[in-house]
Amino acid sequence: MIKEHDRVALTEDVPEHGLKRGDIGTVVMVHSIPGYELEFVTLDGDTLAVISAYPHQVRALGKREIAQARSLEPA
Repeated sequence: MIKEHDRVALTEDVPEHGLKRGDIGTVVMVHSIPGYELEFVTLDGDTLAVISAYPHQVRALGKREIAQARSLEPA
């Protein structure tokens, strides 16, 4: 079960926010209608996007996963 403050990975691209499948965000709110408010930040700690997502758009992170960095494409 995904709850507030959990880190999750996107299961699909969200191009309108510059996000890609696999990007890791933090759950900042769990909606009563199934879904989540997620915050995505750069490695410097700057907020890139805060989005609403449906449950099928995110997955919990497993213990045997590794993060990978990617450069942001110009807007």
